[in-house]
Amino acid sequence: MSDIASKVGISRQALYLHFPNRADLLVAASRHVDAENEIDRRLVPSRTATTGRERLDAWIEAFGNYIPVIHGVASALLAMKDTDKAAMTAWNDRMLAVREGCAAAIDALATDEELTASMTRDEATDWLWTLLAVRNWEQLCRECGWSQDRYVEVMQQTAARALIDG
Repeated sequence: MSDIASKVGISRQALYLHFPNRADLLVAASRHVDAENEIDRRLVPSRTATTGRERLDAWIEAFGNYIPVIHGVASALLAMKDTDKAAMTAWNDRMLAVREGCAAAIDALATDEELTASMTRDEATDWLWTLLAVRNWEQLCRECGWSQDRYVEVMQQTAARALIDG
């Protein structure tokens, strides 16, 4: 906290007036990254989709294309989260938001009566959330050399096959 206060030219006490602890600061910083990168605008197609299939595809496209934008912050939090409670708090805060997006897509499929009978809503949400994990994107795009477009396309196809009946 001292280093951050010094960098921005305020006292440590002033920083603590806004952020009582490092966890609150990291959560706010992560949410600021989302705001700066217009996450709400990126999610409009998903939030306004008229069918479950459209919402699923739009959600995967929005989040799948957002991963490279936030990869630096995500990588830093991932690297620290197992040994730094504040980083774990910030990581969990952002991943809960991602899980909520997955749940909304699954709920839209269920409302349309298209969700596979082989999974409950919670299981389908867990599965989609896992499919879209940052580390999976890293593996496919960074390690295996997939293009961003191919990544989104395959995630959409894979999710549709696993989650939609018929």
